Amino acid sequence: MANEAVVIGLLEDDRDQAELYRAWLEQAGFMVRSYAEVKDFRRRLGAESIDLLLLDWNLGEGSGLDLLEWLRQSAHVRLPVIFLTARTAEEDIVSGLRAGADDYVVKPAKASELIARIQTVLRRSGVANTPTGGGGAWVEEVLPYKFDLDKRSVTLNGELIELTDREFDLASYLFRRHGRIVSRASLLENVWNLGGDVNTRTVDTHVSRLRKKMMLSGESGWVLSAVYQHGYRLEPAK
Repeated sequence: MANEAVVIGLLEDDRDQAELYRAWLEQAGFMVRSYAEVKDFRRRLGAESIDLLLLDWNLGEGSGLDLLEWLRQSAHVRLPVIFLTARTAEEDIVSGLRAGADDYVVKPAKASELIARIQTVLRRSGVANTPTGGGGAWVEEVLPYKFDLDKRSVTLNGELIELTDREFDLASYLFRRHGRIVSRASLLENVWNLGGDVNTRTVDTHVSRLRKKMMLSGESGWVLSAVYQHGYRLEPAK
């Protein structure tokens, strides 16, 4: 498996708090992408992939609640989101959860609690429960597939699928994030260890091969589709 890190998006317009949260997250082994404004987040989200978003409610030029509602109605509907906010009123907490937040953490947050809540949401959403996302512990069935990181093998209904090392890394990365958009830049960074701005069609070529080998056009119950101007999404067939 490529040296993959779980990526946390942090939308916080208070610079001092953002730097503090970044330090906590990086110390726990996460990669962090920081955004100071809603428009910056929306602009970069098409090119960058994150595994979870920490979202403040009160933002300088917008509302975190409005952004969450936009996410839940857009192609990024399955992105896990945790509100990290000073709003403590019960009606605010209820509004945030009803809008689609996966959890709600009240400021001032404690480092240990925040990291624990992030790990819990990541586990529920299917992302590896260790900060690095790697290690031989991830042997898991995503029916009808079964992945074994130690053997670097994947089976479909018990039958071994012949994959190259790169194809196996690509499949593992996509299945860990099924239901969410994964950008080409993220795949280049985490599977190929290349800069996300590299202009190459190699991702599209490998995705096409993987789709055929793993029957990801719906035959197996899973579909790997391109999302225009965003990347790819692996999800159960409808």
